[in-house]
Order: sequence, then structure tokens, then C-alpha cells
Amino acid sequence: MISNFNKVFRLFFPHQDPLEIKREYKLPEAINFSLRLTPDGWFVLTMPDHPGLVTEANSHQGLLEMMNDAVLAYYDVPKHKADIVYDHMNIGDTTIQYQGQLQTQRA
Repeated sequence: MISNFNKVFRLFFPHQDPLEIKREYKLPEAINFSLRLTPDGWFVLTMPDHPGLVTEANSHQGLLEMMNDAVLAYYDVPKHKADIVYDHMNIGDTTIQYQGQLQTQRA
């Protein structure tokens, strides 16, 4: 799901350590969310503790990426800092784990 542009971008701007980003931008350690499946197969994610934060995706992996994108935008984290801060999502008895390859650098 990650574009070629993003791969090249990350060569020049590696992800920073997710723990450092959470501390610096005061991101919560965990996020509560509501998830629903639309009739046409899309996952819609809302976060009641974060008014206006809504995202959608058509796959589990895409959902995790879009959730990260929405949260990072909500907290005004600059795009060059990271794409993924939350690497998994628990939905009932199921865990969705990030399948991409994070290349991080220490801040």
C-alpha cells in the first residue's frame, strides 16, 4: 500500500522512533476507537475521544495505515517524522499487525 514516492521519501527522511514521537507530540499510548463495516466492504474508524477523527480503508492493513495517518495529522506531527507510530490494532480477539518495514532513526 505504500507508494514508491513514499519509499524514496523515507530514504531521505527515515521514521523517527515512535516512542519519541509519542512523547514529543503527547500522543496517547493507546487509542480507543469504534469500527464499523459498510455494506460495500469498507472499514470506517472513528475515535470518540478525538472529536472529528474519522478514517476509512478497504483492507485491514490499509486501516492500520489510515488510522496512523489520521492520528498523526490530528496531533500535527510533521509528515517527515513518521508514517506509523501505532504498529498494531486490537479488535476483539483479533490483532492487526503492521506488515510494512519500518526503518527508524533515533531522534
